[in-house]
This record gives sequence, structure tokens and C-alpha cells, in this order.
Amino acid sequence: MNPGVTIRKKETVFVVHSNANRLWLLLFDSADAETPTREIEMSGGPLWHTTVADLKPGAFYLYRTDAVPEQWLLDPYARAVHFPRAWGEMTGLEPEQHIRTGKHFPKGVVTENDFDWRGEKRPDIPLEKTVIYEAHLRGFTRNGGGGTYLDFIEKIPYLKSLGITTAEFLPLFEFNELEFFIEGAARKNLLNFWGYSTLAFFAPMSRYAASREPGAAITEFKTLVKALHNAGIEVILDVVFNHTAEGPFNGPVYSFRGLDEAAYYMINHDGSYPDWSGCGNTFNCNHPVATQFIVDCLKYWAQEMHVDGFRFDLATVLCRGSNGELLEQPPVIKAIETEPALKKVKLIAEAWDALGGYQVGYFPGKRFSDWNGRFRDDIRRFWNGIETAGVFATRLGGSSDLYQHNDGSPLKSINFVTAHDGFTLADLVTYERKHNDANGEQNRDGENYNYSISFGCEGPTDDPAIRARRLKQQKNLLATLFLSRGVPMLTAGDEFGRTQSGNNNAYCQDNETSWIDWSLLEKNKELFGFVQTLIALRKKHFALCSGNFYSDQGEVEWIGPEGLAVDWKNDRALGMHIKGSDPLLILINNEAVDLSFELPEGNWDPALVTDPTTVAPARSDSTVLIPAHSVCVLSA
Repeated sequence: MNPGVTIRKKETVFVVHSNANRLWLLLFDSADAETPTREIEMSGGPLWHTTVADLKPGAFYLYRTDAVPEQWLLDPYARAVHFPRAWGEMTGLEPEQHIRTGKHFPKGVVTENDFDWRGEKRPDIPLEKTVIYEAHLRGFTRNGGGGTYLDFIEKIPYLKSLGITTAEFLPLFEFNELEFFIEGAARKNLLNFWGYSTLAFFAPMSRYAASREPGAAITEFKTLVKALHNAGIEVILDVVFNHTAEGPFNGPVYSFRGLDEAAYYMINHDGSYPDWSGCGNTFNCNHPVATQFIVDCLKYWAQEMHVDGFRFDLATVLCRGSNGELLEQPPVIKAIETEPALKKVKLIAEAWDALGGYQVGYFPGKRFSDWNGRFRDDIRRFWNGIETAGVFATRLGGSSDLYQHNDGSPLKSINFVTAHDGFTLADLVTYERKHNDANGEQNRDGENYNYSISFGCEGPTDDPAIRARRLKQQKNLLATLFLSRGVPMLTAGDEFGRTQSGNNNAYCQDNETSWIDWSLLEKNKELFGFVQTLIALRKKHFALCSGNFYSDQGEVEWIGPEGLAVDWKNDRALGMHIKGSDPLLILINNEAVDLSFELPEGNWDPALVTDPTTVAPARSDSTVLIPAHSVCVLSA
């Protein structure tokens, strides 16, 4: 028997794992019912099961056990979850630490798998051709829309015009955006906007659906996936298996803690929880029950929801044993990589956790790529004048110092300069300090070490020289991202200067701080056009996205400024001549003065510049002058 709900002709089978001595299925007439209409004691254990005749799809259900009989429990395998309220609606709610029962407790919904996938065309984009676009579904569509799955479909032509291949969504599994309100904390009037606090792992977020009908999110999510696929765009989901919405050991009970706490959570000898996630609890990922749950969940989203890949939040937690020790061969990682239903999906690890586990370049999964945090930091540090040519060239070439061991590939590196967590690109060149006061945590939250720069003015300015310098710095960072080997990831809105006014941790800002301001697309159309050109350039020249590291056998020639060799430890200027059938010349000058570079033999035409004063070389020129703090790409 498989956990969850299965509809068979005239009967519905309910199966749930629990270490309880007795367990009951609760059936409800409506989503806001105060009490169940039927209670059915289930058989078996630890896989409890029962069959109900003539139960129609759309029925609401929960469980309870003999351990805490007054506590309702959500099915961990529920395909749909329903709250009897709209997004962010607090009317009639009272803050309380523990939710046990009542009209506001979320209920599972019995659903059928009857979506029509006919006509869908799966993109199946090779990793070397992938360009990832990280977006928050609601934040991307809230300005001028409703923040729903269907609203995102309207933005597909925009994504196509930009040239991205893969949409990576921040969490879309069911979560409770009123989490802080229920806690009654100082931030009780703020919402959990990002959604990194999963309540139900098999259920798409119900309040991202345009329809309020129970289970509508399944149909609308599938409609979005089908539309993206038919536009040639893949779907990757940001998934959170390192912790759950149940918080610390004395937090609210929704499902796992009431069904089998020891199987699903790491527990200290005193009954408290070790907190490797930084969110109060740590999922016991390598316990057989939890491992099977994670694999079943991924299979469901890949097979039934047609998702193309997963990015694992704080993935190092998945590599820890029950005592927190880092395992060389974590069972859950092996189970994911060997599951036949997952053999084609993309797997991406955020290869660190909240308490010091850092595995970038050494994550134990063979099929996993990493969010390359070293790339982010080193590229920022280079363009801020801290790092030098040696580190920069290593990142530009695919981070061989991290990934070349064990026959690795640059495609193991997901390159990014910004992500949802941190400054936007525009803020990265506008603020030297985070400005998170609106989060209600006295500006203590968010990363303190951002390697950002304001160019002499903290915040917006009308000074044309500073504005021009900031624009060029954004272009330099973006150029480095798309000219580097590895898989590039662009954060939504960075292509036209989106700002969060210096907030580098907008997890609780469901407002103009996080919503994309689409008026900036016209205001900053020069930057947008530059990103379009960059993506097109990358797609045109395979050398930029190859799955191999640059060969020492003459594939690349490194060129120093002024006819000299590159001083790897001191220079902040270098040229990269990519040879072969499709030659490119990438010239980087992050010194404070203009520098000349000798041109290799041949005729070179400008393909991209970040400084508009760059003078294209004439056919007879043997050198080219590159302005200070700029990038120039020439093609033969």
C-alpha cells in the first residue's frame, strides 16, 4: 500500500504512516467545518489504512491519533490542502501558539488525477544550454495581476523575449503565509512571503490559484507547466526538505510531529531539536521513513505534475545522519539519484546549511549541481577591487578548483551573482549596508557580508556620474555571469534594475518591496537590451557553455594588458582568447585607467561592451583600448 489517498472506482483508500497505537480518519462536509461528520478507526500500523465507499472527489479529511486525541493532523501525502480564506486574510483569526482543531485548521482534499496533458511538448533542455531564471511566482505577477499561476502564464512571452530556458520558482508547496501572525511575534503583521516553511509537500500552494475552489491549485499549476513547456521553458521547483512548518519542539503540530516525531525529526536526548536548518527543527532525511517520503514526493512532482527539476534548499541537511554527522554516502541522496522516475530531472543543491556545513564543490551527489556561492562572492569581490585576476579567471573558466576532481564538469556549477536571498543586482551597486528595518528584527537579519558597493552615495542619487558607474557595474557583473562556463542563473528583475530599497532579506515583505515593478522595464530598457544580447551571445558561442573545462593544450590563451603577461596575483585586468572554429576574445579591465590589449591575428568585431565609450578596433589595428572598469567581447 502506498501512503496517501487512492480513488478506485466506487471506493477511496486512505493510507498513512504513524507509530500511534490507534488512529482515526476524520471526514468533513466543508473546509470550515468545526467538527467532523464521520470518524473511522483505521487498521494496521505503522501503515494505517481504511477504505471508504462512495466518497466523492472534493471531500475534506484529516487524521487523529490516541497519543493526542484532541489534535487534528494533516496527511503528509495530501495532494491538495484547503484553507477557508484568501491569501493573507487575518479576519476572524486569533493569534495562538498551537492550532489543534477548528475552522481555520487546514484540511486535506480528496482529488482525482484527470488533467489533460495532450499536446504538451517537454523541452528536455541539456544542462549546457540551460539559462535559469529564479522567480517568486506571486512577486513576479502581483503588480498588474493577481499573483497567481494563471497570471504567470501571461508573462511567458516576456520570458521568451529575454531568452531564458528554465524558470526556477521559489517554494510552491503549500505553506501558511500567516505563520508569524499565529506566533504572535513582533512581526505578526508581516507575511511569510517566500514560503520556506512547508506545510504540505505534495500540495501546490492553494492561495496562488485564481479559483477558490478546493483543489483548484492542482489544475492551475499543471496549466502553467503545460504552457511553459509548450513555450520551450522548463520548470524547476525550489524544495525545502531540511525542515517543516512545525517549528521547534514546542511549536505548532500539523502532521509529522503528531504521526511519528522520531521518524521525521532529529531529536536531542532531552527531547529538544537540533537546529541545522536555522528554522527550529531539522528533518531526519536519512531515516528510512523520511527518505521514502522525500523520494515519493519528488516522484509525484516529476511524474504527475511534469516538473523538470528541483533546487534543494540547505541541501547539506540532507547529508546529515540522525546525530547531525555529515555522511559520506547519504542514503537519501543515493535514493534520489537512483530512482528511475527521477533519472531525467535536474538536481541542484544549495550545498550548505545554517550551522557551518559547507559542501560547495564537494556535495556527495554525483548528479547534483551546486549553487556556487564561491562564484557569487569572488566575482563581487573582483569587481569591487578586492580579488585579482587569478581568482577571476578560475571562476570565468568554470571553477575547476571546485569541480575538476573526480572527473567533474563546469556544469556542476550553478553560477549566480544574486539570488532571492540577498541584495538585488541594482541594490548591490547602490548600498553598502543592508536596510532591513521593515522586517521587524532591528536590522539583525540578513547577510552582513555582501561585498556590495555604493560608489560614494548610500542609496539612490541624481548624480549622473554615479548613476553611470552603477549601470556599468551591473553590466560588468552580468557579463561575467554569462561569459563564464557553468550554468548561469539570473534573478528575476535584475535584467531591468529591480530594487528592494536596500532590503537584503525580504522574506516577509508582501508589498512593493518584493513585487516586481514592471515600469522599470521601460525606464531601464538599455540594461534589459544588454541582457538580451548577453544571453543570445552565450547561445551562439558554444565555447561559453561547454561541459568541459578549458584545455591546457592551446584552447585558451591568456593575455595581459600593455603587451605583458598576466600577473595573476596583482592584476585586475586580463584577456581571454578562446581559440578554435568560433574564436572569441574576452577583455576585462577593472583597473582605474584605460588599458590597451594586443589583438591576436585576425579580424575582430565588437560583440558586446559594458562601456559605451569603447572604440571598436579597425581592421588594421593591432591593439584595442579598453576603458577602465569595463568588459569588451570581440568575435573573429
